[in-house]
Amino acid sequence: QVQLVESGGGLVQAGGSLRLSCAASGSIGSINHMGWYRQAPGAQRELVATITNGGSTNYADSVKGRFTISRDNAKNTVYLQMNSLKPEDTAVYYCNTNIQYRFTGTYGEHWGQGTQVTVSS
Repeated sequence: QVQLVESGGGLVQAGGSLRLSCAASGSIGSINHMGWYRQAPGAQRELVATITNGGSTNYADSVKGRFTISRDNAKNTVYLQMNSLKPEDTAVYYCNTNIQYRFTGTYGEHWGQGTQVTVSS
């Protein structure tokens, strides 16, 4: 079994910063891509940023230049550094990973429980 535990959300004023973390644990052989998605009230879940196991990154246009995704492969952890936050960044943020399981060699996709980010104006 695999678990993803997120942390780092909270309330911040516009222009402020937050850092999200998501640690994966369990029967992990290897982790392929890791990413962050967000869902605002009444909206669909949308991609924020992804990072491959080689370190290649991809960002939504709305966060380019403000957010930075990174990962620590030794800790099976992905981070999202969010700077210059805006009220429209308010959402529940979810981490997502594609994992190859240790004993079976098969692959599965996993989601974190979500962490609330609220940016006040």
